[in-house]
Amino acid sequence: MVPPPLDLSHPDFYEIRKDTTVLARSPNWPADLTFDNTKPRAYRSLMSSGLPYRALHLNEVPILDREEAPPSSSDTLIVVYAEPTLALRKQVLAAGVYIALASLILLGATVLLALWGIRRGLLPLQLLAAEAAQISSQNWELRAPPNAMRVEELKPLTDAMGTMLDRLRQSFLQQREFLGNAAHELKTPVAILKSTLQSLLQKPRTAAEYEAGLGQALEDMERLEKLLHWMLRLARAEQWAQGALQRDLEEIEISNTCEEAIAGLRGLARSRNINLELKAESSLVCKADPEDLELVWVNLLENAIRYSPAGGTVKVSISRHNGRGTVVVEDHGPGIPDKDLPHIFERFRRADPSRTRESGGFGLGLAIAKALVEAYGGTITPESTLGQGTRMMVMLPSERK
Repeated sequence: MVPPPLDLSHPDFYEIRKDTTVLARSPNWPADLTFDNTKPRAYRSLMSSGLPYRALHLNEVPILDREEAPPSSSDTLIVVYAEPTLALRKQVLAAGVYIALASLILLGATVLLALWGIRRGLLPLQLLAAEAAQISSQNWELRAPPNAMRVEELKPLTDAMGTMLDRLRQSFLQQREFLGNAAHELKTPVAILKSTLQSLLQKPRTAAEYEAGLGQALEDMERLEKLLHWMLRLARAEQWAQGALQRDLEEIEISNTCEEAIAGLRGLARSRNINLELKAESSLVCKADPEDLELVWVNLLENAIRYSPAGGTVKVSISRHNGRGTVVVEDHGPGIPDKDLPHIFERFRRADPSRTRESGGFGLGLAIAKALVEAYGGTITPESTLGQGTRMMVMLPSERK
């Protein structure tokens, strides 16, 4: 059964046909509307009464009649339904506006929550930065705030900053001590030189007295010049060790530099009745400035000679150990106390405080030796036993020749 025509209150329209016979049609059906009946389903956009429509055309729609079970025939219908799209467009536009407004509100809330979370998360870091800003040459202690200590991710940073500050403080104190010692070492020869010159000017003197006074002043100047040379050499060695200066180096034999150093100190050794021995197990080469290595061996040998008893022997041995060239300078002197051993490479430090500047040097030799060895990627290790002697082991990157 076909229902009677529907009086729709909205501008939709429809048509129901069987073949070419119209069974039902809305009053506002446009007369010029046609469809391709060969397709089971078709869509079409059209204009009717100045309104845009979207129409659906269905072919072969079965007839379902509840009064007939099963249906007596296999007849089908053609159904066309069209609805104006203006309202739908307005609804879609309104939905888009609502979604956009909701998205903006949600985005704003998300941004505010994110900013709050970021600020809250970065607060321990800000507090840590504020504490770090309080670090100065008078205050080296980093007091990490409790908030920062509770954040597990910040613990490696606080530990690293503490370690870095300890190293900086130690370097700063060493630099301050170095400047103080340097000023003291420079003050002494300058004061002596000034006193010598003042004494020469106090009253007329004979030519011999002037000559003697000027000779003493010249000795003081030479000592002052030597001190400045050592300080400059130490500064350059430390710059090389830190990589601040670059040099083109050639391969040299380590044994040759040791022989040159021993040859230059044989006079000092004979004056103290000390025997110098050199033992080289293999010929090793390394990239270095020969003058630098000679200076290292001279400083080590000079200390060994000065602290060895008369009739003793200072041994120098060259070998290859763990892929590195090893030079050992060994004496049989009084040895170095354990409490002093970690400090022997400090600048202006003398192992024996009773030694005068004239006999004990400036206290820069071992510091320069250590800086030069480290500049070439090596290490210097002291070993000492009281009453038996001291052993200085230098290891350098090297190859067999």
